[in-house]
Parts: sequence; C-alpha cells; structure tokens
Amino acid sequence: MKTRSTMVSAILLAAGEAKRMGKLKQLMPLGNTTIVEQTIDNFSSSRVSEVIVVLGHRAEEIMKRIATRPIKMVVNPLYRQGMSTSIAAGLTFIDSQAQAVMLALADQPFVDSQTLNRLIAEFEAHDKGIAIPTYKGKRGHPLIFSIKYKAQLSGLKGDIGGREIIKRHPEDILEVAVDCEGIVIDVDTMPQGSA
Repeated sequence: MKTRSTMVSAILLAAGEAKRMGKLKQLMPLGNTTIVEQTIDNFSSSRVSEVIVVLGHRAEEIMKRIATRPIKMVVNPLYRQGMSTSIAAGLTFIDSQAQAVMLALADQPFVDSQTLNRLIAEFEAHDKGIAIPTYKGKRGHPLIFSIKYKAQLSGLKGDIGGREIIKRHPEDILEVAVDCEGIVIDVDTMPQGSA
C-alpha cells in the first residue's frame, strides 16, 4: 500500500497553438471567466499540492490573465516541437518532494475538483503507478503518473503525451471510473455554443 497522503504535482499543458480551433482557446470565455482560468481554479481547489502551468503560444497574453493565481508558470520556448517538450518543461519545476505527477490539459474546464480528488484517492489506495480516469468505459484526462516515471516522461519526443508510457506499462495501470463527462471533453470536441 502507498502512504495515505500522496504529494501530487499537477502540470497543466497550456502551450499549444490551437491549430484545430483557429483561435486562442485558452482565453476563450467560459461564463464569467476563461477556459484556462476555470481549469486552474478546479485544480487549485482540489487536493493537488501545486499547479504548474506550462505556456508557449502567446504566453504573455495568458500570463496576464492568470498571474494572480497561486500557481507556478513556466514558458516552454520549444512548444512548437510538441507536447512532450511542455511535459519536460513542467517536470523541471515540480516540488522535489512530489510522489506523483498529474498531467492535465488546460482546455478541459469541466473536470471538477471532486473528480480530481477521486482520482488521487484511488491512486493512493492502489499499488499501480499510473491512474487513468474513465467515463462510460472511455479513457480521458488527467492522468496520474508515479514519480518513478519522471525520467521516462522527461524523455518523450514529439507531439505525444503520456500515451507512450501507458502503452509500455499496461500492467501498471489503474482505471478509475468517474461520473464526470469532462474528462473526455476538450474544447475542440465541445459542441459549439456550449461554452
């Protein structure tokens, strides 16, 4: 069994150019706030120990919006080389005491803090090194990786996230069924007009 309380560092990937969307989706309005701000607030009110936001495309614009929040901000100058570079950039800033890393997409504002807490609690209660949330049998984000995967995550190349490591270690995966459709919805797949 793992220790009761695991220190989890969340890395929010917000560096992308949103080529499919054609506009800066991080700052698209969502109610009284923006997509990236809502996502940060959900993580900040969860049990994660820290939130590290990795920026790239139009970083200064996004920074201005989120500067007052209790987060670490990292600018990834290599963001055009793919998601793997943002993961590596975020990993260099995680707390040295972190026992796990939660990899999250900054354009998933509908993943609430209760869902994040459930994912962390299930990760703590089992001996698996990777936790993946599922909704109605479909895998989504965010993902939790034990700190033992830090080197493998740092070594990823190209526009891939944790999928590569998940493929390599099927025996170490814990699927966590959640009642939150937000884990499988990102802004690119959202019906128009629902934001």
